[in-house]
Amino acid sequence: MVALKPPSVFCFSDMNESTLTKRCYYLDNLKVLLTFLVIAHHAAMPFVEGENWAYQTSNTAEYMPFMWHFLSTNASFFMGLFFLISGYFVPKSFDRQGFWSFIGKKVLRLIVPVVAVTALLTALGGQLEAGHTWFLESLFLFCLCYALIRLAAKNKTVKEFDISIVTLLLTAVLMSVGSYFIRTVSPQNNWIVWGAFKFEPAHYLQYIIMFALGALAGRSNSFEKITQKNGLAALIIGLALCAGNYLRAGGAWDGFVWHWFGIYESFLCVFLCIGLVWLFGKFCNWNNGFWKWCSAQAFGAYVVHLPLLLIIEFALDKVWVGAFGKFALVTVWAIAVSFSLTWLLRLIPGVKRVL
Repeated sequence: MVALKPPSVFCFSDMNESTLTKRCYYLDNLKVLLTFLVIAHHAAMPFVEGENWAYQTSNTAEYMPFMWHFLSTNASFFMGLFFLISGYFVPKSFDRQGFWSFIGKKVLRLIVPVVAVTALLTALGGQLEAGHTWFLESLFLFCLCYALIRLAAKNKTVKEFDISIVTLLLTAVLMSVGSYFIRTVSPQNNWIVWGAFKFEPAHYLQYIIMFALGALAGRSNSFEKITQKNGLAALIIGLALCAGNYLRAGGAWDGFVWHWFGIYESFLCVFLCIGLVWLFGKFCNWNNGFWKWCSAQAFGAYVVHLPLLLIIEFALDKVWVGAFGKFALVTVWAIAVSFSLTWLLRLIPGVKRVL
């Protein structure tokens, strides 16, 4: 892997440096930020009472009731944004590689880490557990479905795909209606486990649609064509919906959002994700030493962070630095250790092909 090549699980690309400068740096930077957010999200869970997490703080003074807003808002969009970005690079990756090479590389990049992490978590917990690699399992499934569709469609021409406000509204309506009805039978945080494969029905339609939206956009390089008017509008709407979720504190507004949350978070996800893509494309398309290094480690940091985070949480259990101070300390340590360990692992010959 050459120095400027982004992690291929998230940025399925072998483009040369000039193309990367134009197209991938801003997405790499966004993926780094998302990886930070995933680690912070998991770091916050022990400090929210009632969350199902392998580590629970022994000091109830460290519970932060307000932190559920952070978890709820994150869950509304951040994994959907990962699927969106991943889907964006799938079409050109398939074009270059063909069916069998495409699938073979996805097995190496996605299934091998799943097997390794599942084996580790199962050994530590005493029962079959894939943990956070459910994302990689689903991403492989979506890539496989895409490849089969392309195989069946052969070389049919695809029309230009425009990311407009109308497109986003239609996408959000489709997602929200489906999510609302799915949650009448499978509420949020209800996970279905089939052996080592696990998924959450309440959010799964969001992931499918965001991946499909990314793949459609990738055929036409649509991220680079988002207008300032549409991008800024999407960002403002997405941030306003985030603020509305943070303002929930009982009363009529809280009850309204809670009742219609499948619809509410669908609009939040679609508009915020596209708004962030536009924002990073316009203002964050740079590649300095630190962000370049972080980008190279981001996928591996996602893969290895969970067991490292649990070790850090147990090790710091008796340390008192205030409730928020504890969360911040755990988050910073987990990010630093996850990215550093990934860098060390990638020095081993052959590991870069997986991480």
